[in-house]
Amino acid sequence: MVAIAPSLLAADFSDLGREVAKIEEADMLHVDIMDGHFVPNLSIGPAVVAALRKKTELVFDVHLMLERPLPYIKIFREAGADIITFHVECQDPPEALIEAIRASGAKPGVALGPKTPVSAIGSWGAELAQATIMTVEPGFGGQKMIPEPLEKIFQLKARFPGILVEIDGGVNLETAPLCKAAGADILVAGTSVFRAEDPRLEMRCLAL
Repeated sequence: MVAIAPSLLAADFSDLGREVAKIEEADMLHVDIMDGHFVPNLSIGPAVVAALRKKTELVFDVHLMLERPLPYIKIFREAGADIITFHVECQDPPEALIEAIRASGAKPGVALGPKTPVSAIGSWGAELAQATIMTVEPGFGGQKMIPEPLEKIFQLKARFPGILVEIDGGVNLETAPLCKAAGADILVAGTSVFRAEDPRLEMRCLAL
């Protein structure tokens, strides 16, 4: 079975504590942080992450969609991030980001946009805990999956044995089988889970 990481972006922001309680059976919580520059949207900051940290023991998979993530590594780790993922397309050096993430005590991850090739990851990829393949253009939830990037799963695992590969974008009961067949380890599902009549059942079905 794959791991399921519900995306907080699709939750009801008027009652986040209750929303997170609904998905306590998940393997982790995916938290998108957006700066309005790297992606054309804004989301939440470290204060919200810290508040949610008091409400759950779930692993926090914090996805930094930031143009300059380096100054925020320590801040989000202190707020409660367990895994911190940066985009390979960002402006900060990946080696410095990985060093900062590991020094903070979090696990490092990298994300690739739908059109970004695996070759964009250098030898530093061997130091990563996971890689996130975006199957939508980053910035907004509820989009339809772009299936072509799933081909990167095999390429990533061939280059970096042992790395966990996460799929983020358009994951639902229809597309999850494609991801699993391609070798995905973690599925990020926002709308599919948080808008489901029974989020727990939805997560179980996605994982099977």
